[in-house]
Amino acid sequence: MRPIPTLFALVALAAAPLAAAAEDRGAQLFQLCAQCHGPEAAGDPMALAPAIGGMDEWYLKAQLDKFRSGARGTHFDDIAGMRMRPMALSLYNEEDLVTVAAYVAALPATMPTPTLGGDAARGQALYAPCAACHGPDAAGIQALNGAPLRGTSDWYLYRQIQNFRSGVRGTKPGDASGALMRPMSMTLPDEQAIKDVIAYIATLSPSH
Repeated sequence: MRPIPTLFALVALAAAPLAAAAEDRGAQLFQLCAQCHGPEAAGDPMALAPAIGGMDEWYLKAQLDKFRSGARGTHFDDIAGMRMRPMALSLYNEEDLVTVAAYVAALPATMPTPTLGGDAARGQALYAPCAACHGPDAAGIQALNGAPLRGTSDWYLYRQIQNFRSGVRGTKPGDASGALMRPMSMTLPDEQAIKDVIAYIATLSPSH
């Protein structure tokens, strides 16, 4: 019988090539995504592509699932979503979805440059109800399907809040979390309030 440490070493050696192969496959799949999101997934506003590097794997996969199912990316006023949906459909199976989501999640998190302005101090009070699902640090709560928000492009957050308010998001079958988000977006009374709460979220951006 082999000593237990030796067995662990053998398992680790056997797993290493599999992990490397998965990373290579993830990098390969991400090449299509990189055309809009950038090679480090830091986002490109000109391509309507937000920063996604370092986001939680569960959230990335959940959004890919929504794009594939049509719960996102089918409304004619959602230009960015309509661009994203065929990209998600190019992932042919569940394994590809998991692999590319894991690859993006392993990329360094970003701190996109703020573009909107806004009063972060006022936004802190406005964010209080959001914390119930998104967490006090805006890192997201998977058990509640609360999206991670920190480190996300502010222009993208602004557009998505507007999409929820107008019904572009949160009205499709299969988007239960979006349906919950839509009435919450309407608690922000005006455009300035939206910018203020996003300005506060930007102060919570990860530094790694």
